[in-house]
Amino acid sequence: MPPWLPRAMMLAMWIVTAFGVVLWLFLQLQGLIVLLLISLFLALALEPAVNWLHRHRWPRGPATGAVMLLVLVLTGAFLSLLGSMLIGQVLAFAAEVPAMLRAGLDWFNAAFNTSYSPTNLIDEVSSASGVVEQYASSIANNVLGAGTTVLALLFNGLTIALFTFYLCADGPRFRRVICSVLPPRTQREVLRAWEIAIAKTGGYLYSRALMALVCAVAHWVLLVALDIPYAVALALWVGVLSQFIPTAGTYIGGAVPVLVALLQGPWAAVWVLVFVIVYQQFENYLLQPRITARTLDMHPAVAFGSVLAGVAILGAPGALLALPMGASLQAFIGTYIRRYEVEEHPLLSAAVAGTDPAAATAGGEAPAPESADRGPRSRAEAPPADDERSGPEPDEPS
Repeated sequence: MPPWLPRAMMLAMWIVTAFGVVLWLFLQLQGLIVLLLISLFLALALEPAVNWLHRHRWPRGPATGAVMLLVLVLTGAFLSLLGSMLIGQVLAFAAEVPAMLRAGLDWFNAAFNTSYSPTNLIDEVSSASGVVEQYASSIANNVLGAGTTVLALLFNGLTIALFTFYLCADGPRFRRVICSVLPPRTQREVLRAWEIAIAKTGGYLYSRALMALVCAVAHWVLLVALDIPYAVALALWVGVLSQFIPTAGTYIGGAVPVLVALLQGPWAAVWVLVFVIVYQQFENYLLQPRITARTLDMHPAVAFGSVLAGVAILGAPGALLALPMGASLQAFIGTYIRRYEVEEHPLLSAAVAGTDPAAATAGGEAPAPESADRGPRSRAEAPPADDERSGPEPDEPS
């Protein structure tokens, strides 16, 4: 047996044991790790506002409390408006479903010369609603399970709030403790990464909040013009959902106003649907590039993919953390990637292949030389002769 073999076997055994212990701890503490990640994300998002108050002679503790209280009040107001809208509109919509089905079925029979009876269809809808009511009753009877869920949510919320407060209020001290165990060069890199994370997370969320406000105001104006009930709550729903679920969020959020507009008539729903589609294009091509110019403009496909990846990894919290984490990672990697000048090529130009050479030259592309079968090249294109390489004669025009 070689003398190094026992030591290698012991080392491999210790590595496998350590990996198993770390994996066991990760599985046991997965819930706490998710809460810490959410708290860190919220602290990074709140720190620009806390720093602004601190520069205006606010202590960090009261500044953090004031910012968190403002966010809590705004969130509570939004949820209360949304809750009242949902309860009222769901009940009204459920009451109007049979009449809407009769009208839709009458139109279908008249348009396609059929004779379907609305009785069977309404019976199917009634039986489906009965199943829903039975399921809701079973949930309501499970008071103990519902109470346990509420208590768990309250405990998680208080835990997140506590960690967020300490990470934000004691941010400088926390960073100093981390840097005290690192060499100077690593300290600079860690602080640089932390600064990028604060700037991009806060800036990205604040730009999203501004776009949510613009989206909510625009949809509120439309809903008021169409006399749609609960216009404020519906506009807030579309504005918030459209910014935290990129690209598809506008259509998902716009589905609720379209359904509510159906109570007013089909044309109101059509106008709402057209406005949702047009506003999404306006936001993607005009509004978003200008608002996010100073923060970070992520491509819609990258942002949507980040949300899907976050949901696949961490579930619902992953959807909340995906965008700021992706924005910070993109900015941090961008500071270390060396970029080169790109050579001109038709595939890199916006001009369509097959356009004239002048248009290609205007877009940065050089015209291709003529082929030999078109005849000899002109004097300007021909190579200079031996007696012309020294320059033109004095009596000849240059």
